[in-house]
Amino acid sequence: MPTTRIRDNLKPALGAVAAVAAAATAGALGTDPTSPWYQSLSKPPWQPPPKTFGLVWTPLYGLIAASGARVLGKATDRSRQRFTYLFATDLALNAGWCWLFFRAKRPKAALAELAALQTCNVALTVEAARRDKAAGAFLVPYVLWSGFAAALNTAIVRRNRQVSRGR
Repeated sequence: MPTTRIRDNLKPALGAVAAVAAAATAGALGTDPTSPWYQSLSKPPWQPPPKTFGLVWTPLYGLIAASGARVLGKATDRSRQRFTYLFATDLALNAGWCWLFFRAKRPKAALAELAALQTCNVALTVEAARRDKAAGAFLVPYVLWSGFAAALNTAIVRRNRQVSRGR
C-alpha cells in the first residue's frame, strides 16, 4: 500500500530534517564572520567570499537530511540505532566547530574537532552507502567540503600563530 509506505517513511524523514535544521541553526548561532576577532585573522588568498558559505551549506544540509531520511526510512532496528548514533554525533560535531572556532576563538581546538568531524563524516557516509547507495552518494559533497574546511582552518592556524585566544 503506497499510503502506508509514505506514512512509515514520514517519521524518519521528518526526524532527519528536524535534526539537520537544529544543527544548522546551532551552527549559525555560533558563527560570526563579522566579529573583530575573525576580521583580524590573516586568511589565505584562496578563502572564498563570506556569502559562499551560506550558498554551499544550504544544499549540503539538504543532502545530509535527504541521506538521513533515506537510510532511516529503510533501516532495521539495529542498523537504525547505529546510523542514528553516527548521524547525531556528526551533526553535533558539525555545529560544535562553529562554537569552538568563532565563539571560543580557538582555531587549533576547532581544527582538532574538525578532524573528529571528518572521521565521523566518512563513517557516516560508509554506513549510509551500506544501506542505500544514493544516501551514501548524497554525503560525498559534505565530506569534500569538510576537507576543504579543514584545509582552510589549517591555513588560518598556521598564518595566525601569534594570535592569542580571545583577542
